[in-house]
Amino acid sequence: MARAARQWWWAALAATIAAPAAAHKRSDAQAMTAAVRAGVHRAAADADNAELARVLVAMAAVPRDAFVPPALRKQAFADRSLEIGDGQTISAPSVVAVMTAAAQLPPHANVLDVGTGSGYQAAVLARLADRVASVEIVPDLAAAARERLARLGYANVEVRAGDGYAGWPEHAPFDAIIVAAGSDKVPAPLLDQLKVGGRLVMPVGATWASEQLLVVTKTAPGKTMRCSLGWTMFVPLTGAGARDERVRGGVFDTSIPNCFSAPVIAPMFVSAKDEPSEE
Repeated sequence: MARAARQWWWAALAATIAAPAAAHKRSDAQAMTAAVRAGVHRAAADADNAELARVLVAMAAVPRDAFVPPALRKQAFADRSLEIGDGQTISAPSVVAVMTAAAQLPPHANVLDVGTGSGYQAAVLARLADRVASVEIVPDLAAAARERLARLGYANVEVRAGDGYAGWPEHAPFDAIIVAAGSDKVPAPLLDQLKVGGRLVMPVGATWASEQLLVVTKTAPGKTMRCSLGWTMFVPLTGAGARDERVRGGVFDTSIPNCFSAPVIAPMFVSAKDEPSEE
């Protein structure tokens, strides 16, 4: 009995010590999502909608500090991208929120996440979708993300090392695809693996400097409709989807309309446009 009592006492003490830290972390996450929502509302009030609110609830429940290097954990809840090693970054919370909300995940969604990185985007998606297939081209990052997601209990996420340009045909078709790396075009294999009515969200531009975050809706086989969330800069897609590094400069494509009344990402770089364009 004495041993059992001691074990109970130590468990109670550990819980007492951990409780303030957990509460502080929840407070940080809630402050982060509140700041993201305020920023989106300032940029385009119509983007501050029910879908964004749903995504922010999911994000508040994901411990972002578990997805960044230990040295950067004090910055984990700031609205900024952070380096995670191997030349890769974890996207800023506002970018994750805007991309995820733009995907408009239906109930019981099957989602492809291209560019796993540390696994944060996959973790957010896992709280909103039934199944998340995540592809990372850097094997060490893929292995670390797989272990991290499993340890944190995200059982509905599967991670593999591979070239995201090719998607994951065995798990297709997908209700939504989120690509966290920029290219000069949307990879054809990804569009092939997207369901009709599904949305692909990805940064696209001839060069890094001319990138904008696009929402590509598949309206029929071989047909898409595009709109822009605004100007952005992502790490480049590597592998088969890599840009031609000899191309410099690049012209920002102003023919693509805004998804909302104004750009949600870096609005000063994009002119106002109204209706989605069809291809």
